[in-house]
Amino acid sequence: MAYNDIQDFMNVLDSNGLLKKIKIEVDSELEITEITDRVSKKNGPALLFEKVRGSKYPVLINAFGSFERLNLALEVNKLDDISDVIVDLMNVSNYIGLIDKIKSIPKLARLVRVFPKKVDRAPCQEIFEEADLSTLPILKCWPLDGGRFITLPLVITKDPETGLQNMGMYRLQVYDKNTTGMHWHLHKDGREIYEKYKKIGGRMPVSVALGCDPATIYSATAPLPKEIDEMIFSGFLRKSPLEIVKCKTNDIFVPANAEFILEGYVDVDELREEGPFGDHTGYYSLKDMYPVFHVECITRKKNPIYPATVVGKPPMEDCYLGKATERIFLPLLKIMCPEIIDINFPIEGVFHNCVIVSIKKRYPGHAKKVMHSLWGMGQMMYTKMIIVVDENINPHDLSTVAWKVFNNIDAARDVVIVEGPLDALDHASPMPHYGHKMGIDATKKWTSEGHLREWPDDIEMTKEIKSLVDRRWREYGF
Repeated sequence: MAYNDIQDFMNVLDSNGLLKKIKIEVDSELEITEITDRVSKKNGPALLFEKVRGSKYPVLINAFGSFERLNLALEVNKLDDISDVIVDLMNVSNYIGLIDKIKSIPKLARLVRVFPKKVDRAPCQEIFEEADLSTLPILKCWPLDGGRFITLPLVITKDPETGLQNMGMYRLQVYDKNTTGMHWHLHKDGREIYEKYKKIGGRMPVSVALGCDPATIYSATAPLPKEIDEMIFSGFLRKSPLEIVKCKTNDIFVPANAEFILEGYVDVDELREEGPFGDHTGYYSLKDMYPVFHVECITRKKNPIYPATVVGKPPMEDCYLGKATERIFLPLLKIMCPEIIDINFPIEGVFHNCVIVSIKKRYPGHAKKVMHSLWGMGQMMYTKMIIVVDENINPHDLSTVAWKVFNNIDAARDVVIVEGPLDALDHASPMPHYGHKMGIDATKKWTSEGHLREWPDDIEMTKEIKSLVDRRWREYGF
């Protein structure tokens, strides 16, 4: 049963003992961050701050900060369940023959339910107010931040050429009661739509949803192809259509059960300094010039909660959302690279700096082919390090992966350095948005790859002795 909204999910967390309510007054400037960071680092619960100084709205944070809560949020037993459904839907053999077509009807019915449902009245429009962001408990997260930031916004725009909507998550630095920064990176879909409006001139309509159901929040972070509407993807994850409603002041449709909607525009001729911001890399992203979002009105529920997240040195809440992307989109990677067995984006790599890939190696140089293929796939172009291991190596076993990397490579032969695009948040490259990336081939080397010496076997005990010891383990006194 899909969640109606974030409060519905919050109540489920509460009933499962996964929500901690803080009843004393706290400050949204730094104090909430320090509390949340300590709880997050200890794999603690979701937090509801019921009294926030200077605001009448409670703050929900760390709602997705564990695998247990993320599985509850997406209504699965494990994240791989979603990728299994995707694989099943993509398997053409399921739809061959009359009997198989009949059997496939329940699967295809799920696709019918993915399309958003337009409604005329919505909870997110129960109250209509003039824009005043000072009423919201917006966080200043870290000491050197340029100000207060809205950290969990669903920014919704509409392509002026195609009419298609886009929904992405881009931080918003609050400048005053009705303006914020709009942190559209160079390579993001929202930025591409902005560039189209720049050619037209004038104002670009923008609406921002705060506090939606979990699947919709996740969908805003997902690296979808630009042709796929994030609200449709939300419907797929929810197994139920997302209800949407037309905004009061523009032609953008927003999630009907959001807590708050900020309606406004971006003037395409206006830029303002944005940042610094303590980011998910664990470092402060630097100041730069970004577009300005003018909030013309706020619509909201009668009794909303304010959703937020805090990012910084991993592990934190956003790491779990990144792991969802890793598992959900693995089947799509396998379509383009069927030799891939599994992948791991270590949380220390902050999503885009490192990926470990296990492959079924079939020919000389196969690992290098995989590296270059991955660098050519959408947001994988940001990946600064790709480590390739053999199919018998679990990429999530970092100790074994490190053992293979430290012992299996010849630096001149197995390390690949390439140039290409980098994420806007990368601080190590000499130039913004562009620099060097590395691939490491930690697979076993073959004679056909120029390794003429004998390659030693891994040390492994026989299956018979392992079985013997398994049977007698308690006899040994363990």
